[in-house]
Amino acid sequence: MKIGKLEEVDIRNLWKHEQYDFSEWLSKPENLELLNETIGLTLTDVNKEVFVGSYRCDLVAKDETTGIKVIVENQLEATNHDHLGKIITYASGLDAEVVVWIVKEAKEEHKSAIEWLNNKTTKDISFFLLEIHAYRIGESLPALKFEIIEKPNDFSKNMNMVDDVGLNRSQAERLTFWNEFNQAIVNNGKPFNVRKASTGHGYDIALGTSEVYISITLVNKENRIGLEIHISNNKNLFDRLFISSVEIEEKLGFKMEWQRLDDKKSSRIIHYIDGLDFSNHSNYPQLMDEVIQKATKLRDTFKKYI
Repeated sequence: MKIGKLEEVDIRNLWKHEQYDFSEWLSKPENLELLNETIGLTLTDVNKEVFVGSYRCDLVAKDETTGIKVIVENQLEATNHDHLGKIITYASGLDAEVVVWIVKEAKEEHKSAIEWLNNKTTKDISFFLLEIHAYRIGESLPALKFEIIEKPNDFSKNMNMVDDVGLNRSQAERLTFWNEFNQAIVNNGKPFNVRKASTGHGYDIALGTSEVYISITLVNKENRIGLEIHISNNKNLFDRLFISSVEIEEKLGFKMEWQRLDDKKSSRIIHYIDGLDFSNHSNYPQLMDEVIQKATKLRDTFKKYI
């Protein structure tokens, strides 16, 4: 058996200029997905070359399910003080909540700076420092990889939150559930992006449009989990989907509750899974697997109708 040798490709040979070449490439949805998988967000509504005073931020986007603003600064060279200053300026000027700095090489002093920012700033803003590498075997096409060098110190920030406000039992149980759920997603082959675990009731999954998303909701008082197609403000879309409700449910293999909610802007289509009990975690593996499988079925089915 012949085995090829993995060789690193100089990314400067792939893109000559980060502003005009790499940023343009990264802004394409099929390429942005690689970044999404790395940082655990679903970036959409991408704008290029957004002015902040006399400077221009490479990419500005929002996370599809949370709506938070994300800025991306690209630097196909070693980190420097100039770009460190720029990302802080852009974060301030654009009121960003996530900052992603993509570089060819991260110097130690800038790794320390990003780590310091994540530890010392509030939990409302997070900084990622990524290196981008390319590899090939023989004459194969280059394969790209984003490597996380520094990322938000969630443990530190969660601890700060505990110190400030404390966690009641329900919040602590929800945080435990979502942490285990994230691992279950990985164990199931990551059919959708892993989200940051929180103390909240919900966990959102993108559906390719900001108008509609899947929401997984913990309803401990009723000992069940809701799987919801949430339609933000589009009754016409709900009505169009409802016309195909029988066909959709046949493809899903399970029933949904179709709630138009005429007194509200939003509508929802929801399915409940019984068995949630914060006092007994013994069924969590099976319960989470069922949630992941059905959420994936919801996503794949409804995408064809939206």
